[in-house]
Amino acid sequence: MNISLDAYKIFYTVALNGSISKGAEELMISQPAVSWQIHTLEGQLGLPLFIRTKKGVVLTEEGKVLFEYIKQGIESFTNAENILTNMKNMDYGTIRIGASTTVSQHVLMPYLEKFHKTYPNIEIDIVNTLTKDLVSQLRKGNLDLLLLNLPCEEASDLKVQKLLSVHDIFVGNKDFYEMTGGEIELNKLKDYPTIFQKRPSNTRNFLDNYLKANNTSLLPKMEVVSYNLIMELVKIGFGIGYATKEFAQKELERRELFEINISPALPERHIGVVTLKNQIPNYSTKKLIELMLNKNA
Repeated sequence: MNISLDAYKIFYTVALNGSISKGAEELMISQPAVSWQIHTLEGQLGLPLFIRTKKGVVLTEEGKVLFEYIKQGIESFTNAENILTNMKNMDYGTIRIGASTTVSQHVLMPYLEKFHKTYPNIEIDIVNTLTKDLVSQLRKGNLDLLLLNLPCEEASDLKVQKLLSVHDIFVGNKDFYEMTGGEIELNKLKDYPTIFQKRPSNTRNFLDNYLKANNTSLLPKMEVVSYNLIMELVKIGFGIGYATKEFAQKELERRELFEINISPALPERHIGVVTLKNQIPNYSTKKLIELMLNKNA
């Protein structure tokens, strides 16, 4: 039975108003068109839906049954529209973000602070784990966006947008800074204890590629997962650590850490926003990305 949704909407509106003329007025269509739609609907169903009276129309028993079901459907459509409107107005929604602990702390938090002040009803879920696991969760639909150290894997299904540039450096405490004179050739770094992040972090991969490009091999004294732990170990003199200048700015200004210039210099790299190319982000995710990328935020 091929009955249009418009026919049911007209039936519902007439039943609510108890009048074909009032229903036509509310729907902003002609009274004859409404009468024809009701007549057609009754013919398609093979049952009378209204009793015509001088004061208007009254539902038949069959019409009452149909009305209750149509009412539920119309209310469901209305509720769905209201939820979507609320989401568009940022009254409702959830954003699921994947990032390393370090990127969450030093890059994501300032954006979330601004976003939360503007849209306090949006829930934020943050997942911290290895990049390869975050990418896998994004592909499975368990995350809405990733904030990653670049470069990450190149894949046709991933959309990567550069957010900001960062600069990796080597740092030591005051003792190591004085030992090296504040600068050192890369191939001389092997004479000092070093502390790096464990593989397979993107930061460690970037360092390994830099060393390989300069025909240098370094065996670190210590390898740890946590970037913050590396900084703490460097402060108390365990060795020279590999850091990101923008993330260590406060420690450098307080002279808890000292930059040790390396020759040749480390290349610039980036933090990026990663989403799926063929998936349209939900409205709240879209607004957060716009805020981060400064696009109509």
